[in-house]
Amino acid sequence: MTSVVSIFVAEKRGAPMRTVASVECVADCGLVGDRYYDIALKGSGDQGVTLIESEHIEAFCQETGIELGADMPRRNIVTRGVRLNDLVGQEFLVGDSLLQGVELAEPCRLFQRRTHREVLKFFANKGGLRARVLKTGLIAVGDGVSHVSR
Repeated sequence: MTSVVSIFVAEKRGAPMRTVASVECVADCGLVGDRYYDIALKGSGDQGVTLIESEHIEAFCQETGIELGADMPRRNIVTRGVRLNDLVGQEFLVGDSLLQGVELAEPCRLFQRRTHREVLKFFANKGGLRARVLKTGLIAVGDGVSHVSR
């Protein structure tokens, strides 16, 4: 079963990630209350929403022995049971919201600085997915994630 296991927002770039039980996801903007939402409103980018697989976070901890909280990769939505890399270029539902996978979200130097140098190597091609919001809806912890066939 695929599902949303955690949702995080950060009010501005570099701010701590805050966990929420649910969030409104707005077409062409992103998650209400998140830094990327404000960027989209200003017309300076299409950051949308970021997702990451909980399985990759858990594998990093097991393989390296380094503790890594679900918020530390700084992705908005943590999933279980879905291969996010397969959703690049695809439309998919998360809760009531329709998203489209845009590109892989590779690990960055900020992630490394805030955690451990091993994250850049480990999370290459496992850092998650950047997605565009196509249809406004509510996303909540426990919601399913499903591919939309066209």
